[in-house]
Amino acid sequence: MPAYHSTFPVDPQNDRMVGNFAILPLNSKYRGPAYPANSDYDIIDECLDLFRANSFFKNFEIKSPADRVLIYGILFINDCLSNLKPNTSYNEAMKVLTNVALDNFTIPGTPGFPLNTVYSVPVEDRNGMDLLKTYIQQFRQELAMRLLERIYRDSKESPSKYWLAFTRRRFMNKSL
Repeated sequence: MPAYHSTFPVDPQNDRMVGNFAILPLNSKYRGPAYPANSDYDIIDECLDLFRANSFFKNFEIKSPADRVLIYGILFINDCLSNLKPNTSYNEAMKVLTNVALDNFTIPGTPGFPLNTVYSVPVEDRNGMDLLKTYIQQFRQELAMRLLERIYRDSKESPSKYWLAFTRRRFMNKSL
């Protein structure tokens, strides 16, 4: 059974790209370089929808630049879940995930990033690297908040055990 891939069409000639990382539109309340999405469903919703299914795969064939954004989103969700405990309340989790989203992070193409073989980001282009860093920061903030909404949908006292069960799973055997 193959892994689930992104359904967002990306045209490398017309869409904004930094290396082979697509700058996709987001429905975000955070400031950043992402354009507003044309519909209610964006790449962050797709990351959240496909996270649990794709967590079982150790191999992932990249079919489009949007898949690279999906990979980053799934790895970030796994990182967020690993910072939560079964007895963490919603308010505590909001603080923890906000710190995780705003923490210093490596971007694709820089030393220390775990999947540099998948991403080719030109280091010489300083404007492109700044665009990518601000996009990823906006992406991480919005993804962390939407993840909280899903994890604490049933109860604000403790996170859903069905989400926390995936903390031991490693997508592609990697983590951020």
